[in-house]
Amino acid sequence: MAMQARETEARETSSLIGSDKVEGTAVYGANDAKIGSIERVMIDKVSGRVSYAVLSFGGFLGIGNDHYPLPWQSLKYDTNLGGYRTGITETQLKGAPKYSNDNAWNWNDPARTRAVNDYYGVPMP
Repeated sequence: MAMQARETEARETSSLIGSDKVEGTAVYGANDAKIGSIERVMIDKVSGRVSYAVLSFGGFLGIGNDHYPLPWQSLKYDTNLGGYRTGITETQLKGAPKYSNDNAWNWNDPARTRAVNDYYGVPMP
């Protein structure tokens, strides 16, 4: 058990966190209600910066979830909630760019990523 705790600590510092610890973390909307969880992060290959978090929302026990790319800048970690906070409401999510499976989204299409940033009012990185 102590070794597992050390491994967990090694994947998180005061300013760094391992991607495996981000995945599955709850995301809370404008009214502090949980709106989903982070399924994955998308990292820019050249700069190494996280550009997007993919929010998993809806469905039941992970089946039938929709996936919403969110600009990473739209999320802030809240230690009191133990998750990420965003100003996005559930109503906004219903009209947001989304996909139902990984084959339905083309990350190479600049119009798609621009549409995500434009929808949330976040400038392109």
